[in-house]
Amino acid sequence: MGKSKRRILHSGKNNQITNLTREDALKTVVTACNAKRVDDKTVDLISLFGFHAEELLEFGAHYEDVLGLKGILNS
Repeated sequence: MGKSKRRILHSGKNNQITNLTREDALKTVVTACNAKRVDDKTVDLISLFGFHAEELLEFGAHYEDVLGLKGILNS
């Protein structure tokens, strides 16, 4: 096996994509919002799944925290 193929296979072992359900992503976003620790990963999850404010509120996020994310959330 050549060096290039070995590098490609090795990076594939370390960079595996995990299966993330919508509920798991929602749980992660709400936890980050309630802890007031919204980082790039949280913003990426919001935009990837297209969460709405109502979803976050129904799942347990605080109203004030959701208002802070108004620019990121879908209408």
